[in-house]
Amino acid sequence: MALALGCGAATAVSPVEPGGEYEQALKLTPNLEKGKNIYMVCTVCHRPEGWGSDDGHYPQIAGQLASVTIKQLADIRRRNRDNPTMFPFTSPRLLGGVQEIADVAAYIERLPMNPDNGVGPGYELAYGEKLYKEECVDCHGARGEGNLADHVPAVQGQHYRYLVRQFEWIRSGKRRNADSKMVKQIQRFTPRDVSVVMDYVSRIKPPAEKLAEHGWTNPDFPKYARQAMPYTPRLQKPVAPQRPPAPAN
Repeated sequence: MALALGCGAATAVSPVEPGGEYEQALKLTPNLEKGKNIYMVCTVCHRPEGWGSDDGHYPQIAGQLASVTIKQLADIRRRNRDNPTMFPFTSPRLLGGVQEIADVAAYIERLPMNPDNGVGPGYELAYGEKLYKEECVDCHGARGEGNLADHVPAVQGQHYRYLVRQFEWIRSGKRRNADSKMVKQIQRFTPRDVSVVMDYVSRIKPPAEKLAEHGWTNPDFPKYARQAMPYTPRLQKPVAPQRPPAPAN
């Protein structure tokens, strides 16, 4: 479930459909126990902890605002956002209805976040901070905490490479549910600007109460088989060299 929740400068949201699944889900009381059961499907990619992967192939979704997760699930399901990997997982057959969207979003929001998310190269962080305060803080907040009421994603603690990729997809129009004002705003960003501001964002630490301890594993999934991520090339055992066949007499 590659939710792709993080973004760069101003908010990245599409208009809310009146009476749509987003508005319906927000009015419901979530059931965390059912949300845990639904989240089992998500563990295939996001793992039980919801931490994604440092290389940015999968985002960290743990701790994400429930309204953001609901919005993205609803958008992907209605094809307002293109995500071929995610789309099958949002089908009513696998995900369920509006209540199930509310349930799993609430469960995800309560997951403690990765204390060691992937960060950038560490160059020009002062310049990255300056850009963030000038371009991003009004929507994403001083600490990258997002905005629950306006379904603005929390970007604190997100993987650097994921942030960069989503920023470029928003700018190019590939992420179709991005806010049009943001798309226009970030056109002037140079590659250097993108790198340094996303590097700075990746280093904004969530508050201590939202962070997991180092080495934490989700006790809700004690039997989860922790193997290499699906996209990770597996190391092959070295093959012993074969002796050439003996010459025929």
